[in-house]
Amino acid sequence: MTLPPLSREDLPGGPAGVTAWLAAETASTMDDVRELGRSGAPDFTCVRAIVQTGGRGRLGRAWQSPPGNLYLSVLLRRLGGPGQPVHQLGFVAAVALADAVSALPGLSGAVRLKWPNDLLLDGAKVAGLLLETGGGGTEAPWCVLGLGLNVANHPEGLPYSASSLAAAGYGGDPAACAAAFLTRFSMARDAWRAEGFSPVRAAWLAYAQHHGQVVRVQTAAGMIAGRFDDLDDSGALVLDTDAGRRVITAGEVTAAGTSPGSRRDMAGEAA
Repeated sequence: MTLPPLSREDLPGGPAGVTAWLAAETASTMDDVRELGRSGAPDFTCVRAIVQTGGRGRLGRAWQSPPGNLYLSVLLRRLGGPGQPVHQLGFVAAVALADAVSALPGLSGAVRLKWPNDLLLDGAKVAGLLLETGGGGTEAPWCVLGLGLNVANHPEGLPYSASSLAAAGYGGDPAACAAAFLTRFSMARDAWRAEGFSPVRAAWLAYAQHHGQVVRVQTAAGMIAGRFDDLDDSGALVLDTDAGRRVITAGEVTAAGTSPGSRRDMAGEAA
C-alpha cells in the first residue's frame, strides 16, 4: 500500500505524545494508520483527512466523507491488561467522544450514545466509531480506532435522522474537535487501564440512548424485543425479554415501534 502525501499537523490543546498527520485526500485514514502501524509507528499516531474517497463504517458500510467534517484514525499500541479485551476500547472512546462533544462551546442539544458505536445529538446521528485489530504472528497486537464526526455538514434523505455540530450551534473546525477528542480519549484510556471496565460501563450507560426502555434489535438470527437493561463486561447489550434475559453481541437497535430500515452511512461510522 502507498500512503498519500502526509504533513505533520499541530493540534493545539491535544494530548502529549500524539504524532499527528494530515492528508488532504486519502482513500481511508483507517488504512493509512494500519500501514503506519505495520511500519512501526508509535502508539497514538493519528491521521486526519480533509476528504476520504473510500471511508468505511461498521460491517463494511460505505461512509460519505465530504470536506468540513472530521475523519480521524488513531494507532493504539498500549492496550489493556489481563481481563481487558481490546474491544472495550470502543466504549472507552465512545465515552471520551461524548464528553468532548458535550463540552464544545456553543453547542446545544442532548448528547447520547447508541449501542454499539454511534453518537447522537437530540436523537440524530452525528458520529460513529470503528475499532479494528492489527498485528499478529510474531508482531505484538495493536489496533486502529476510527472516528467520523459530522462537524460542518450532514447527509439528507437517509432512512434515519442525521445532524452536524454546526447545525447545533458549534462554530469550530475539525482540528479543534480532533484535539478535544484525543485529549479526552488519552485520559480515558489511562483510567480504563488502571481501573477496569466498570467505570466505563457506568459512564457509557449514563449517556445511553433508550436505556431502561423497550427496544428492538435486528440480529443475524432475527428480531429481538426487550427492555434495554445493561451492558455486560464484554460490552454486549443485555435485554430483559418475555423469554428471560438475552445477551446481544451484534445487531441494530431501534426504539420499539420503529423500523430499522436500510442504512447508508455518512462520513465515518468510522474514518
